[in-house]
Amino acid sequence: MTSGGFDPGKDPQNPGGYPPPQGNYPPPQGNYPPPQGNYPPPQGNYPPPQQPYQGGGYPTPPQFQNTGPGAGRPGTLGRRFGARLIDGILVGIVVAVLSLLTGTENSILATGLFSGFLLFVYFVAMEVTQGATVGKKVLGLSVRGPGGGTITLQQSAIRNAFMLLTIIPFLGGLLAFIAYIVIAVTINSSPTKQGKHDEFAGGTQVVEA
Repeated sequence: MTSGGFDPGKDPQNPGGYPPPQGNYPPPQGNYPPPQGNYPPPQGNYPPPQQPYQGGGYPTPPQFQNTGPGAGRPGTLGRRFGARLIDGILVGIVVAVLSLLTGTENSILATGLFSGFLLFVYFVAMEVTQGATVGKKVLGLSVRGPGGGTITLQQSAIRNAFMLLTIIPFLGGLLAFIAYIVIAVTINSSPTKQGKHDEFAGGTQVVEA
């Protein structure tokens, strides 16, 4: 035994036999190297990271890119149906007035001629000059040409040509109804909400204004 009751033989960590330090001591001062495994940030100017692709690592389809004036999200089938309903009511009022003035309100042939021709002229004139019919404007929609540009007279005439089917005697109404069904089905199944008439016109599209 040594003085103070400290026995070096019982402490293998202290072979010199020195008593432990007494008192409270401040932590060691100074700058110490950082822990291993952390590397300094790369030096130099690097371009910002590219925007990640949408859809599971694949580029965004051109139809959804905002690449043209007025390009936006595709108009849904429900909003387009509502817009066409508004336009149909407006044109129907004009057709009724013309039928009364000409005394042909009871003639199916005359009514079909008026409605088909006026619908065609109305849609083409409004799309080319205003970019949208009244119904589409009310519901926040517009018609764009391929790539998001302004729709041309030829493109509008092609996409609305099916409306002239009602001019055909007897079968015109049925043919027009079938055309509307085909267009609605193709719009609903298309990721860009483009119907068969848009395809015939070279890729026209109804988008949210």
